[in-house]
Parts: sequence; structure tokens; C-alpha cells
Amino acid sequence: MLKAGLTGGIGSGKSIVCRIFSILGIPVYQADIAAKRLYDTDRELQNGIKTLFGESLYASGTLDRRMLANIIFSDRENLRKVNELVHPAVKRDFLEYVSGLPESIPYIIHEAAILYEAKTEKMFDVIINVTAPENLKIKRVLLRENTTENDVKQRMASQWPDELKIELSDYNVINDNKTPVLPQILQIHKELCFLSHKAL
Repeated sequence: MLKAGLTGGIGSGKSIVCRIFSILGIPVYQADIAAKRLYDTDRELQNGIKTLFGESLYASGTLDRRMLANIIFSDRENLRKVNELVHPAVKRDFLEYVSGLPESIPYIIHEAAILYEAKTEKMFDVIINVTAPENLKIKRVLLRENTTENDVKQRMASQWPDELKIELSDYNVINDNKTPVLPQILQIHKELCFLSHKAL
């Protein structure tokens, strides 16, 4: 089974791309959603967070996400430390997820916003990057989240620029509300199915 990493900056529109792959029958593992679950279920990750920032983050029994966001998005060093705890937990969870899938599946999508930043690209056979203009990405995030433009830009600054991701990726999906997304994904799907059978 081929493993395809799918990435893209905040607001690039990875969710719609993942939804289309799901409709095509491809399993999609969403690392960001998994991480949110693991913050409250993975004992090793919880202990690491408490060691770094204190028990107060779990005062209610579950992670205070707003408090953690304030800690990590205002200090790049804190972000790095948290990522060093989260990424191994997500990797363990992903490999367990893959082991439970039927062998007939041609490939799997692993979606992660900071795939390159986390240095996890070597886990995958191919990388798919989703891109969009910066002003559109900001607009999308502001529409879906109760946040400010400054906060969005701060989060974007913690991610690699699109230009670098485009250069490093095997496939680039343009999601700019002008270029049709579906034909791009169908072409990638066709090629990955071919590569999978070729690998078999």
C-alpha cells in the first residue's frame, strides 16, 4: 500500500481535497484531528505536556487548547518542543491505523499541515501539496474560526512558505476558487492507483 502525504498551509483548503479522496474510496488519516484526540488519550503525550508547561493545562481533565495555543504560537521554541512530543504520538497512531486497513486498498492519504516542518516527509512514497493565494487562505480561516487576521498570519509564519513546498512536492493541487480541483485530484488518483499496482 502506497503512503501519500498531503500537506498545505493553513487555509489552503486541504479539507475539501481530503473529502474528494474519501469519496473516491481512499482512506484519509488526518493528523491534526488525530493530534487533538491524542492530547486527551495518549498518556505519554499528556505527561510530556505537563512536564513542559505544568499540570494547569489539564486542570479540567482534558487539554486547555486555548492556553496551549497562546503558549506555542507566541514562542517558536515552545512550538518546537510541543511538536517534538506530538509527532511521535501521531506517527505511532498512524502506523496502527494503517495496520488495520485491508491490503486491497491501493494507497492511503496522510493529511498534515506541517508535514515538511515536522520532517516526516520520508515516511511517504509521494507528497501532495495544496496551495492557495495568501489573501484567500486568511479569508478562509477568518470565516471558519473565531480569530484575528494577526493571529492567522502568526500561525502562517510558523509554516514553510508555499514556494518551498511546491518545489519539494510530487503533486501540487491549486485550490484558488478559480482552478477546478476535481480534475486535478482525479489525475493524481489515477497515477497513484497505477503506481500502486506497479509496486505490487
